[in-house]
Order: sequence, then C-alpha cells, then structure tokens
Amino acid sequence: MPDSFDQLAVLIRARFSELSPQFQMGAAFLLDHPDEVAVSSMRKVAERAQVQPASLVRLSQQLGFPGWNELRNLFVARVRTRPEPLTSRARSLVKSKDALANNLLVAQQHNLEVTAAHNGRVIVEAARLLRRAPHVHVAGFRSCYAVAFGLVYGYRLFRSSVSLLNGEAGTLEMQLRTVERDSATIVISFAPYSVEAARVAEAALEKGSKLIAITDSAVSPIALNADKVLIFSHESPSFFPSLVAATAIAESLVAHLLALEGTDAVEQLAIAEQSLHAKGAYVP
Repeated sequence: MPDSFDQLAVLIRARFSELSPQFQMGAAFLLDHPDEVAVSSMRKVAERAQVQPASLVRLSQQLGFPGWNELRNLFVARVRTRPEPLTSRARSLVKSKDALANNLLVAQQHNLEVTAAHNGRVIVEAARLLRRAPHVHVAGFRSCYAVAFGLVYGYRLFRSSVSLLNGEAGTLEMQLRTVERDSATIVISFAPYSVEAARVAEAALEKGSKLIAITDSAVSPIALNADKVLIFSHESPSFFPSLVAATAIAESLVAHLLALEGTDAVEQLAIAEQSLHAKGAYVP
C-alpha cells in the first residue's frame, strides 16, 4: 500500500493501462484534481469523475487500500504539507533568526542525502537518454533558470548541440519551434510550478521529444508524462525553497554525460578550455 500521494501517483501511472475504463476515469480524476479529493465526499468525487461511488471503493482496494477513506487520507496529508506562502515563511524567519546559518547547512545536507537516495539509478538512465538524442533542450524559469543555465553551460563545454529555452523577450513559442522529434528536453520546476515550464513539457510531448523532469514531485505537471523523473528535496529554514539539490542533480547529469562520452568529450572540453584562455575569458 502506498505511503504517500507521490507513491500512489507512481503506482497509478504504472498500472493505468491495466485498469478497467471505469477505474481509469476514477484514477485520472484522482491525479488531476487532488485538492478536490482532499476536501470532497466520496459521492461528490464520484459525481465529478463520472463514476459510481462503489467504483472508487473497488479502485481503492485494487490499489492496495482497505477502502476509500484510507486512500483519501493521502490526499488530505498532501494538502497539509503543501509549501507555505513565501511571506509566511519570511515572517517566521524574522522572528527566529538564532542559529539560522547552521540550520541552513543542516537542511542542505539533508536535501542532498534525500535527493541522492531518490536518484542514483535514474540519473544514469537519464544521461544515457540524453546522449542518444541528436539535440538537447533545457528549460528552467524564475529561480530554476540558474539551474538550467548551469546545466547548459557545463554541457556545452563538450557538446555543441545543447540549447537553453528561456523565453527571452516573450519568444518562448518561437523557441519551442526548434524542438524536434527524437530530441530530448530537460525541464526544471518545483511547486508552485511555473506556467512556462508546464508549456515546455507539453510542447516536448506533442513534438515527440524525450522529456526529463527535474522536479519536487512524481506528480508535478512536468513529471506525470515524463520519460525520466529526477526528484529533488528543497526543504529550508529560510523563506525560499533551496535549490542546492536541484543544482547537484544538474551537475551530476553533466558529469555522467562526460563519462559516457569518454575521450571524445575530453578532447572537446580541452579545445573549449584552451579557447577560453586564449581569448582572455579569465584573469591571467
């Protein structure tokens, strides 16, 4: 039996094709409208999902729960643990600033440990997927822009067919025209998820590009239909979620890609490094 909403979502995604049409309708509603499930009666959820209440009970049991109430508890817990507004966290921070620096470091260490436990195998699989793609697009908006930019910067040092989708000057739709079938697209976002990130993920799927999501939940808008999902933890005693673990994933991906490419990538990196020094990019 799943212990969390994220685990439930993974189970539903894995077994969706095996479910009956009635169960598929109910399961789809659960994933698409989790807030409603948390606050509505079973009868109301069934009405909205256009299934019989008994179908929700049987679906719950098929997913490993004794009944509907046990399944619904995961949705209630999800609502209780959703991120606080930044202003609320900021007020708490101002009131209790003692030992903040140490608490931040402890939180970062915890985030890295949790993220490493989630992604060891998947990072290698994602790197192999990226290596096979003729072109790689990377997108991250708002605070995630720095993570996306860092990934592109490191990757471009040994591969030229990598581009950043940043929507500069309102040109995102024009940039999305360059996404082609069999390419790969990396999208980085966490709750509350940016509209632009969801749009890039949607476009990648529409065009037949492989999608890799770097996100905070297996059921985030960019993760539900992704080929590979890399989950990072962003807990922080500060007012803003931490992106240390997301950055670690990006750096790990680049390192794995270099290792997979081998000597050819090392030669390209050497050429790039020599060029940067020769053109005065760094202080002598």
